[in-house]
Amino acid sequence: MPEMKKFNGPVAAPFTAMDKNGNINIDLIPIYYEFLQKNGVAGAFINGSTGEGPSLTQHEKKMNAELWGQCLKKGGEMRIINLVGGTSLKECIENAVMSKEIGLSAVALLAPYYFKPSGVDYLAEFVASVGEAVPDMPVYFYHIPVLTGVHIPMYSFIRKISAMLPNFAGIKYTHEDFMDFSMCLNYMDGKYDLLWGRDECMLPALSIGCSGFVGSTYNYAAPLYHELISYFQKGNMEEARKLQWKAVEMITLLGKYGGMGTGKAFMKYIGLDCGKFRLPVSNVSEEIFPAFIEDVRKLNMDQYFSKL
Repeated sequence: MPEMKKFNGPVAAPFTAMDKNGNINIDLIPIYYEFLQKNGVAGAFINGSTGEGPSLTQHEKKMNAELWGQCLKKGGEMRIINLVGGTSLKECIENAVMSKEIGLSAVALLAPYYFKPSGVDYLAEFVASVGEAVPDMPVYFYHIPVLTGVHIPMYSFIRKISAMLPNFAGIKYTHEDFMDFSMCLNYMDGKYDLLWGRDECMLPALSIGCSGFVGSTYNYAAPLYHELISYFQKGNMEEARKLQWKAVEMITLLGKYGGMGTGKAFMKYIGLDCGKFRLPVSNVSEEIFPAFIEDVRKLNMDQYFSKL
C-alpha cells in the first residue's frame, strides 16, 4: 500500500507552457516548478483542465509528465499529481504506469466524457481498472461535471470505490454541491483526501473542514490564499472574508476576458509567459492585453501575486 499523505494548502494546476509555435516550452518547466515551490504551493496537478490535458497528444502528455518528474527527482519537495486521462481506458493505464515509472507522486482520472458511464458502478469499475495497474501509487478521481457532463454524486462513488481500490486516495472536487462534498469529506471519519476545486469558494470549504485545494489561480496568487487560510485558522473571519472577496474580484476578470485562457494573461502579468492556449480556447489578444493590465491594476492586489 502506498503512503496516503494528504495535501495541505493550495495545490496549483499548472498551465502547460507553450512556445510561439504552439509547442510545449520544455525550457520553462524547471523554472515553473521552482516558482511554485518558492511561493509555498503544496503540489502541482499537471495535464489537467488548466494544463490543457485533453488538448495534448499522448506523446505531449508523457513528455510533460517526464519533465515535471525530473524536477521532483532533482530534489524538489513539491509533489506532483498527473491527470492520466478519461476517455481511453488503455491510454489511462499506460499513462498511470508511466507516471509510476518516472517517480510522480500520484495519478488522477476523469470520468469518461464521450462514452459516459451510465451509473456509479461503471464509473468505479473504470477507475479501479486503472488504479489496479499501479497498486503502489495513490489514485485520485477528478470530479468536474461542468466539463465531463458526468453528474454522478461523489458520495455514492466514494462508497463504491473505497471497497474496490485499496490505493484510492481521494477526490479533486470541482463542483458546487457542498452537501455531497461534506459527506465525502467525512466519509470513514475523514479517511480520504478531499481537494476542493473552486478557488472562489475556498472560505466556505475551509468552514466545513477542508484543508487541501486545487486550482488555477494558485499559480499566480498563492500569497492571497496563504493569507486567507492564515486568517481563517486564527479565527479572524472578517479579514478572511475580505481576501475571499478579493479573490472573487480577480476571478471575475477570467470571465470578462474570455475564460480559462485569461489565466495565461495573469501569468504573463506576473512575469512568467506561458504562451497561448490551443484552440478552441480563446486567448487574451495582444490588442486587448493593455486593457486587461489596467483592470488588474485596479484590483490593487500586487502584494498578493506570486513572485518569481
